[in-house]
Amino acid sequence: MSNDKAPQNHPKPDLGRIGLWSGSLDGVPGSKVRDVVQEIEGLGFGTYWYPETVGREAFVNAAMILSSSTKLKAATGIASIAARTAMAMQAGWKALSEAYPGRFVLGMGVSHGHMVTKLHKSPYEKPYSTMVEYLDNMDSVPYFGVAPSGPLYRVLAALGPKMLELSRDRTSGAHPYFTTPEHTAEARSILGPDKLLAPEQMVIFETNADKARETARKNMSVYTRLPNYANNLIRLGFSADEIKEQSDRLVDEIVCWGTLDKIAARIKEHHDAGADHVCVQVLMHDGKALPMAAWRELSTLLK
Repeated sequence: MSNDKAPQNHPKPDLGRIGLWSGSLDGVPGSKVRDVVQEIEGLGFGTYWYPETVGREAFVNAAMILSSSTKLKAATGIASIAARTAMAMQAGWKALSEAYPGRFVLGMGVSHGHMVTKLHKSPYEKPYSTMVEYLDNMDSVPYFGVAPSGPLYRVLAALGPKMLELSRDRTSGAHPYFTTPEHTAEARSILGPDKLLAPEQMVIFETNADKARETARKNMSVYTRLPNYANNLIRLGFSADEIKEQSDRLVDEIVCWGTLDKIAARIKEHHDAGADHVCVQVLMHDGKALPMAAWRELSTLLK
């Protein structure tokens, strides 16, 4: 088992400089999804990223988004390899890429231990080796559907050096989540100049520090308890106590809160560090709320 298998066609997609990352579309009734997606596209965003947890299935979500728009790209952030076999993943990836040429980005990841063992009822062991084997299987199984005429885009959720190297060697690039501009610079140094680097950045449109940090901590608590993210934060220089207590320094490094100008400056930090595309996740105190007003304000950065 190795990561040096010759890659297939994995070109670097053009996703635009800024995209949206949100799971809130799962809370929108199917009959209303078209209206929301068309407004997102009308605002000028080129790519919409969404997670796969306990909501809509990732490929179904992509089909709903892509069929509701004409240019908007849909990107999974991420589709869990525990949720489907490598053959099913490959089939969904190729079918959507054929139906919507150049508009679907398959972001894949190993997910987290509790998700895999408790929800998918599968073992969670050796995530790196598991991903290598999964990619090998994905690239070797047959597909007899209509072949995509356009490019195939596949990226990995990657934080540590080994998974970033795998992203470089076997896919179009990497989609780091819950990170900092410092991590973006480190990721670019590993990926090299030719691979996509699309980090996620959490933001809050709130200038009151206490209110902003309260909202940030409410959202961050899901992630600081997970080993994948905690280990990455330790690599970035945060102490175990800072992570456990969600210190002000940690909150402010992970979540950018304040005015649009301050948020724009943080996005620029990622670009200056080597990001091609920054996936902006607007946090709301009500985590299920659709942040359309904030998306409209954010869209002014695209002008």
